[in-house]
This record gives sequence, C-alpha cells and structure tokens, in this order.
Amino acid sequence: PDGKDITFVAKVDSSSLLRKPNMKWLKGKWLDLGSKAGKHLQFKEVYDRNTKVCVFILIIKVVDGDAGGYRCEVTSKDKCDSCTFEVSVQGRSGDRQSYYCHLPFSFLRKLDSAYSVDKGKKIQLSVELADPNAPLKWLKNGQEIKPSAKYVFESVGNKRTLTINKCNLSDDAAYECVVEEEKCFTEVFVKEPPITITKLLDDVHTVVGEKVEFEVEVSEEGANVKWMKDGVELNRETAGSKYRFKKDGKRHILIINEATTEDIGMYYVFTNGGESKAELEVEDKELQVLQSIADLTVKAAEQAVFKCEVSDEKVTGKWFKDGVEVLPSDRIKMTHIGRTHKLMIDDVKPSDAGDYTFVPDGYALSLSAKLNFLEIKIDYVPRQDPPKIHLDTSATGSKNTITVVAGNKLRLDVEITGEPAPTVCWMKGGEVRKNRKHSHHSPHTHSNVVSEAEGRVRVETRKTLSSFVIEGAEKEDEGRYSITVTNPAGEDKVELFVRIVDVPNPPENVKCTSVGEDSGTITWDPPAFDGGVPIKGYLMERKKVGSSRWTKLNFDVYESTTYEAKKMIEGVLYEMRVFAVNGIGISQPSANSKPFMPIAPTSEPTRLMVDDVTDTTCALKWRPPERIGAGGIDGYIIEYCIEGTNEEPVGKNQYRVKGLPVGEKMLFRVVAVNIAGRSPPVTLTQAIRLPRHLRNKLVKFVGEKVNLVIPFQGKPRPVVTWFKDGVLLEDNTVGTRTSEVDTIIFIRSAERTHSGKYTLSVQIENMSDSADIYIQVVEKPGPPIAVRVTEVWGFNAALEWKPPKDDGNCEIIGYTIQKADMKTKDWFTVYEHNRRPSCTVSDLVMGNEYFFRVFSENICGLSDEAGISKNTALITKTGLDYKPPPFREMDVNRSPKFTAPLVDRCVVAGYAAAISCAVRGYPKPKIIWMKNNMIIREDPKFLMQNNQGVLTLNIRKPSTFDGGRYSCRAINDLGQDEVECKLEVREPQKTLSAVVSLNRMIY
Repeated sequence: PDGKDITFVAKVDSSSLLRKPNMKWLKGKWLDLGSKAGKHLQFKEVYDRNTKVCVFILIIKVVDGDAGGYRCEVTSKDKCDSCTFEVSVQGRSGDRQSYYCHLPFSFLRKLDSAYSVDKGKKIQLSVELADPNAPLKWLKNGQEIKPSAKYVFESVGNKRTLTINKCNLSDDAAYECVVEEEKCFTEVFVKEPPITITKLLDDVHTVVGEKVEFEVEVSEEGANVKWMKDGVELNRETAGSKYRFKKDGKRHILIINEATTEDIGMYYVFTNGGESKAELEVEDKELQVLQSIADLTVKAAEQAVFKCEVSDEKVTGKWFKDGVEVLPSDRIKMTHIGRTHKLMIDDVKPSDAGDYTFVPDGYALSLSAKLNFLEIKIDYVPRQDPPKIHLDTSATGSKNTITVVAGNKLRLDVEITGEPAPTVCWMKGGEVRKNRKHSHHSPHTHSNVVSEAEGRVRVETRKTLSSFVIEGAEKEDEGRYSITVTNPAGEDKVELFVRIVDVPNPPENVKCTSVGEDSGTITWDPPAFDGGVPIKGYLMERKKVGSSRWTKLNFDVYESTTYEAKKMIEGVLYEMRVFAVNGIGISQPSANSKPFMPIAPTSEPTRLMVDDVTDTTCALKWRPPERIGAGGIDGYIIEYCIEGTNEEPVGKNQYRVKGLPVGEKMLFRVVAVNIAGRSPPVTLTQAIRLPRHLRNKLVKFVGEKVNLVIPFQGKPRPVVTWFKDGVLLEDNTVGTRTSEVDTIIFIRSAERTHSGKYTLSVQIENMSDSADIYIQVVEKPGPPIAVRVTEVWGFNAALEWKPPKDDGNCEIIGYTIQKADMKTKDWFTVYEHNRRPSCTVSDLVMGNEYFFRVFSENICGLSDEAGISKNTALITKTGLDYKPPPFREMDVNRSPKFTAPLVDRCVVAGYAAAISCAVRGYPKPKIIWMKNNMIIREDPKFLMQNNQGVLTLNIRKPSTFDGGRYSCRAINDLGQDEVECKLEVREPQKTLSAVVSLNRMIY
C-alpha cells in the first residue's frame, strides 16, 4: 500500500570467490538507485566471513512513483548474476490489504562444507534460520533422521543443532538440512583412532624347507593390517598357497610353509598408526660334520662302537655295512641322541668285519670307517721269555700320544707277552694301577682285577691283554701315563701321554660399543679355555628384548672379535650373544650383552612460523618433528644467518630471539637435538608446508576416498584458493574446507578424471605462496592388442603383441602369458611379470596345436580381460612330410533306432523317479515322450534330457495318478522308431505296519 515500507532481501553465495562481490539496485531502464539513497531509499549489506554469504537489503517507503520493474545485479571480476521483480502501488482506500513482494531465503548461516570427528566422539551440526518458526528436517544420505539417543535435536532462538553421539563408521555420510524449499549440505568424516603396533616383527634366519612365521601384535582386536614384501602387497587373493595369514585376537601372523631362497627379503606390516619390518634370510641346507667315525680294530666277543656328530640335532640317518643297510638286532643297536649318532655291535664276530657308512637323510654326504677283526694267535714261547709290551697308537694320535674328546670313552688295549706271565703296573705320576701276575699254568683263567677295576678310570686284564679304560673322559684325566711289565726274565716299560680335548668355553665380556640408525658394533673377549684345540671363529645371535627367539647372524665362522650388526630397527632394544667354535664343536652361548638400542637424530621440526616481531626481537613457533624416534628430543637450537647461536637447547616449541639488528631481513632455522646428534634444520622460508606423503605423487585406486589436510601459516588469515591444472577448481565432486591454520580437500569416491595437478594458493594482500599436489587415480588396465604368433620352430613359438589402449592411467609393469592346446582348451600360465611385449614359449608338445592369451598388469593388478592370439602354433615333427590319403566321405545318414529299450518299473510315490533309453540316428532325430499315447508337453512335473543319444524322462515326486504306459518316439527324415514301458506307482507302506510285521518275524 501507498506510504508503507517494503523490504527486498537478496542473498548471494560467494564461497567460490576470493573476496566479497559488488551489488547494484536498478529501476526502469536500469536507473542506478544507489545515487538516491536517503530516507526514501535505504541500503544495507551483511557479509558472513565463515560461510562467505552476502545479504543485500533494499528498503523503500513506497509512493506511487515507485511502481515498475526493478533489477538487482551482483558482480565480481568476470562473474555476474542478476534477478528482476515488479512493484505495484495501491491507494490507501479499500480494505487496506497488504501486498508483499520479496526474495525468499531460509538460512542466515548454513552448514560448513565438511566436518571431521574421531570415532567414538560426538559432533554438532548447526544452522541459523531467518524464520525461527520455520519447520526443519535433517537427512542422512537422503533419509530423514528421527530424534533418538543417537541423534539429538536442539532449538535455541534462530539456531538449530543436530548432535550425533558416539560416532562410528556408519555415521561417515552426507547430511543435509531442509527448510521449506531450501537445502544446505555437508559431509561428515569419521576418523578411526590409529592402530599401533605393540610387539614388533622379529628378523628370521633359517634354511631352505623350514617353516617361517612373522608375528606382530597390535593395540586393538579385529584391526586390519597390511602385509608387504619388497614393496608388493601380500593378501589372500594374490598370495596363493605360498603364504597363510592368521589372526588370533591382537596377534597377526604371516606364515611361509616351506621357505625358499626366493622368499629372501624385507617384510613389512602396516596399520593406520604404525609399521614394523623384519628381514628374512634363507640359506641352503648345509650339514657340518663335527666328529667323523673312525676305523676300529676289535677282537672276538668285544664291543665295537662307531660314533659321529653332525651340526643339526633334527637330522636322521641310516647305517650301512658294505653297502647294505644295517638293521637292529639283539647284538646291534643304533642310537640318536642330540647331534650324536652311534652304532654299537656287541660280541663282535669275524663276519662283522667290513666297511661301515653313516648316511644323513636329505644330504649328499656319507661318513665311512672300517671294522677290522683281530684274531689272537697263540704261539709257543720258551718258558723263560722276557716280558714285552706290544702297543700301537697310530690310530689314536701321534706316537705315544692319545687324543680323546671330553665325554668320550678311552679304551687302550695293550698286548703283553712273556713267560712266566708278567706283572702289569699302570702309573700316572706317583699313582699306581697294578695287576697281579698272569697265571701261566692256567691260560684259560682270567687274571684277577685290581680294586680300581669298577671305577671310572680302571685297568682290565684278560689273558695276555691289559686294557686301560677311562669312562667319560674329563680334563683332569689328561697327563703322562706309563705301563711297566716284569717277570723273572726281565722288564719292559712304555710311557704314554693322554690328551683331553673339548669344545671351548663361551666368549666373555660381550658388549655394544656404539650404535647407528640401524646398526650396532659388538665386541667380546676370546674364551678363557679353547678346549685344547685352536679357536676357528665365532657365531653370533641377536634378539629383541622381551622376545624368546634368537636370530642367527652368520653360518660361516667369523674370525674377528669385533662385529657390526646391521639391519636392525631404530628404537628397539636388542641383546647379543656369541658362540666360540673349535675343531671339536661349538661352545655354550656367552652371557647376553646389556640391552642396546639403535637410534638416529630426529627429522627436522615442522611448521616453523613467526608469531610476533618487534624492532629488535622475533618470536618463533614450531611443531615437533614428524619422526622423533627412540632417542626422544632433548631440545631445540635456533640459528639465524647474521651471527652466533644459542648454546643451550631450548626445551619448548617457541622462543623469542632478542638483540636483532633493526631493519634487517632475517632468516631463521630450528634444529632438534637428542643423544644421537642434530636433526636436519627447518628454515623459515615458506607459508605452506606439504606433509611428507604429499611431496611425491599421491596414487589412489578408482573408488577410494581422498581426504588431504595441508597446513599453512600467516597473519592476518590468508585467503585460500584451489586450482586444478592451472584453472580455478569448480568441480562439485571435489570438496574443500579451510580453517585458520589448514585446508582440507576431499573426494568421496575418486575417478580417473580427478587426476591432475592441484595447486593450493594462499594470499595476504600482495604476498602469496603456493604448493602443488599431484593426484593420480588408477585402475586395472585394458587387455593387450594384436596378439599373434610370429614364428614356430621345433617345440617353440614366438609371440608378439602391442600394449593396451587403456593403461589404467599408470605404467604397465608386465604381462602374464598363458597357453592352451586346441584339444583340452585348458589354460596354463607360461610367464608372469614379463616386461617386454614379446616372448618365446618353449617345451610345446609335438602334434598339438596351441593358441595363447596375454593379460596386461599395472600396480592395480591384471587386466580383467585378455588379448587372445589371432592365429595358432601347430607343432609338427621336423622333416616329416605327411601326405594323407584322399578323404572319402562316409555316409552316416540312418533312420532312428533305439539301442536300449525302456524297462518296466515300479516306484514308490513321493520319491523322484526316472526312465531311460538310448537311440541313434542321423540327422539328429526329434524326440517325443508320451504317456498313455498322449504327448507330454511343457509340464513342470517332467524333465526331458538328451545326452549324446541317452534319453531320460525325470518324474518329480510321482503319485499313483502318474502310473501308466510311457513311450518314447524318435523321428527324422529317414524314418522313426518307438519304445514303451509300464510304470507302476505304489504307496509306501505304513511305518506301524512294517514294525508289526517285523515284530511277528522276531517272535
């Protein structure tokens, strides 16, 4: 009405612009109303910096001259938008009806474009409405949300809030708020808490054929982990039968059933909050002979013992005599205790003499020795014969020196002659072991044994034989021994030296003298006792503190007493132990070294920025390094390019540098310091700092989510702009959100069109900085093209092809080639990961014709389809020119003839039944089934089958009504044939009747 105020409100979304747009109000032929501002016309502007929404308001105190057409126009650089409306003015007479013309809008503040929340936490989504009484709805993925304990609605004045409690992964979705006809949208991202690794992987050193287990523990049950080997992911789809994966609560285990040298490498396990790695070293099986078997010379009724020792306790073996396997019996026994194998023959006979061999199972190795049977010949000697000692030590060591391995048995048989029987006296130092005289008059009676005969060190005498025995030789038994024999005719004496050798004592004083990022230098002292045999070298083992598994560091002996252990993990405590090796064997392990930890300096501090500047001071702030490591941080050192440095490390993440020259431009850098030394410096040179994983190209698979956070710095708050490939980013499938210190770019489902260079630009007045992020979205490639056989010779075929038209937006890393012969058409893989677009297929079978197919491969895997060869490879015998006889076509036309008739049957009602027959004929006859001379057509009760001329009619659960005469007729152009049978369907007998009948039979 005339004289009343009327208000027009125009709302503009300027979130895609760098600055606030300009607005003009125009009338008639677009007269600018801005020049007529006053009481009659009033203009207002409201700009929300958070949502970048501009509201322009025009208020008119209406008079008749205000009727007409109006236009509001908004501009910003090269962008423009406009809206028109009409105003009509009515006099004050009448019923004073009010007419309102307005541009409707519902929201004073919309939802942010994206929100992030940790799993298990709550989040609040808020809007402000222009009309506090307007109805409002919340939707999740297009479905309306109802209030509950999970979703709480709040209304305070114009503000409406949706609270989502205890967020989980199902709450990661798109949300919208609807007021009347207007909507606003947002994305909520739920971040899972990082899964950390609580028990790291252990290195494994094993031999071919052994089972290997890599075990890791994580902080939560049910967590997902990713296994990789040398940069290639291992999972149930790609690992095949080579690897097995096992989950047991928080434990995750990678199992290799039988290790080969191809499995050597570095194995990694990743969670979203940590990683661990371990090295697998696989060596070919080698068996060391620690003690070989020796030749034996024994007499009748004595015991022969062959003994050997190998390096592996698990190795079994067989004994052979003259090439024939020795089997156990009452006299012959074989034992295997630890690393020692024994063959014991009691009551030796002349037939036991021969060559004996021990063959370890699974090794091309054999140990041989000879058993000599000693026959004792008794010659007539004069009654007055001086005593004589007949001693041969050539088989036990150097002349008159006998070497015995500690723990073994020494039996030294000495033949003594003389008449009358001499008296034998054994001595060690002043200790005497003596036998009484042999009785010459009683040659078949054993001499009396001295009191030591039952001891560990004893003398045994039998006829003309005196035996010196040491059971389980010990170091104290070493020394000089003598044997003296006397009779009235004279005396004889022989001196011996018994040498006891053993494995060495363990090395001593094992310790770590220095460490690096993944290494440690270990030293030790030689053993106090070398076992009586020179030390050959040492074997080393290490383990992680808290683990029970020791890892061998070498298989061949290491001669030095200083060793640098490598390929360790920074921040993990290790222990070392050392074994000494001599010609007898391996010592017990040394005492464990004190725990030591490989450490290295930290990475550089992050996000260095200026917080405040005065004439002579500058306040700096920064964040801790991304990689701190086990050494921790002792503090920071701040340096600038003019002069000096502060000597004491700074403990906090901020510092004010004082006494700077006025008016100079300064360059600052910060270094983190710990026990391992200085980190690389971070220099105050740029506003944007890309996270480490974004400094190279970011590769994502099609369909994956992209969610990147990029921090920046600057005061006042910089203006942030995103570009893609040099053009302002306007793709509505790519979302961004910016705060005061960082910006987020997110893609809910990546497509290949999202690949490219994304540029982040930040600007403060006339100063700007930018950073580039390269995103590559990839998928499986297409098949190779133009696959063909180029040449065939002998049993070989040459193939060539061209790369696929679609490489999946990444490099083709290889091809998989398969072959199939035309007979079986079964596919077999010939090559995997073939780099070149060609190959030669060998070992083809003569007389077969082959065709081939090729799959292309990129980092996503093999192509879904294969390129199939256009031609085939026929393998013929070289030099054979076969001329087949002229082909005579055979007349195979014949009328139908049933070769197997239908047979009368009786079936039980309710159970599936079938009747069958067989027919031959060419051309293939038409088959007609009939019941009681009525053709059986498409009836679900019947199923008709024809398999190479065998005809079957299946009847589903027949009833008594399905009984009758069934016939089958076969017809072709040359004639027809027919067979029939009778089918009887009977009701099953009642169970009770059957039981009664059975009871009658029993009685």
